[in-house]
Amino acid sequence: MARSSYQFTSESVSEGHPDKVCDRISDEIVDLVFREAKKVGMDPAKVRIACETLATTNRLVIAGEVRVPETLLKKDKAGNVLTDASGAPLVNPSKFKSAARKAIRAIGYEQSGFHWKTAKIEVLLHGQSADIAQGVDESGNKDVGAGDQGIMFGYASRETPELLPAPIYYAHKILEDLTIARKANVGPAGKLGPDAKSQVTIRYENGHPVGVTQIVLSTQHLDETLTSADVRKIVEPIIRAALPDGWISDETVWHVNPTGKFVVGGPDGDAGLTGRKIIVDTYGGAAPHGGGAFSGKDPTKVDRSAAYAARYLAKNVVAAGLAERATIQLSYAIGVAKPLSIYVDLHGTGKVDEARLEKALAEVMDLTPRGIRTHLDLNKPIYAKTSAYGHFGRKPGRDGSFSWEKTDLVKALKAAVA
Repeated sequence: MARSSYQFTSESVSEGHPDKVCDRISDEIVDLVFREAKKVGMDPAKVRIACETLATTNRLVIAGEVRVPETLLKKDKAGNVLTDASGAPLVNPSKFKSAARKAIRAIGYEQSGFHWKTAKIEVLLHGQSADIAQGVDESGNKDVGAGDQGIMFGYASRETPELLPAPIYYAHKILEDLTIARKANVGPAGKLGPDAKSQVTIRYENGHPVGVTQIVLSTQHLDETLTSADVRKIVEPIIRAALPDGWISDETVWHVNPTGKFVVGGPDGDAGLTGRKIIVDTYGGAAPHGGGAFSGKDPTKVDRSAAYAARYLAKNVVAAGLAERATIQLSYAIGVAKPLSIYVDLHGTGKVDEARLEKALAEVMDLTPRGIRTHLDLNKPIYAKTSAYGHFGRKPGRDGSFSWEKTDLVKALKAAVA
């Protein structure tokens, strides 16, 4: 039987964290390719990107496999596409470098050790493997297969209006609100830097979140004279406003910049790499994770698209009143279109049989890679904004972003299990 009274902790990191800088740049590359494809009339379903970014002191390396429109390829003076020794087209690095610099500037890095204008950027993107392409490309009436094998999880809980676990939701909100204040130069918040981490421990009673017992906030500051106490005076009002009324008490323990000064931050202080914050990206440890990262991947990669689909299904199950909590697992094999399995766990809160619900999920949504991309409209430049503050618990945008957060499947689900 599940525990009803306990404490649970989740962490988040800001968009200026070294790993998140890399996630942002990798997703900006994804968006760039989709935008360029649209400009030249290239079928967005043909786009392929698997982009990784490495960042360190004033240095970026962007590597991976891509299939891009001609506008992103290297050409000679006569306009002919240049190729390598194997005949694969060469990528023109200029637009990729420009996208990376714009991302670094938007995050706010203008430091001697990491500056959007002076950082050295190396682009090592190359054509997609033909062996992978034959398994994941559409051929006639054949459904496109999954881009890789793997397991993906989706989760939803009634703990917050967004149906996201409270610890990760509020860990994200603290940093997002601090970032908004920093960029708007609101009072002393303008003295803070882009790099920050938060951690929130929430107390549960009878299975419901009721208060915060521990708050951890480490944030970069540009004024070297600031002490931990000074930084707390800056961030405490913002943190209190981010949390529900009454959740902070006299017993709440604060840890603000517990090591003292935090002046050197971002990739200058610690190397960053795409895909190292997968628990931050999802449910803060409150639910399983399949292991695959999201950022830098086009939606044929089920690491990304099927994880979005699993969240979409779990959220709609809870929104439909079929359970208070839901975990959904999907599994795939490379080159195979249909999921190998669908698993549902309602954690003892379900109002329907889990085996029946598993069948219903396959009835209300086409869970092939192409079906997911079509249903959630994923073949578009919507990914850069997912790279910080979580891929889940966000509001769907008019541009089609966060479509997996919609609850438009409720009616169909209810009918399918009736």
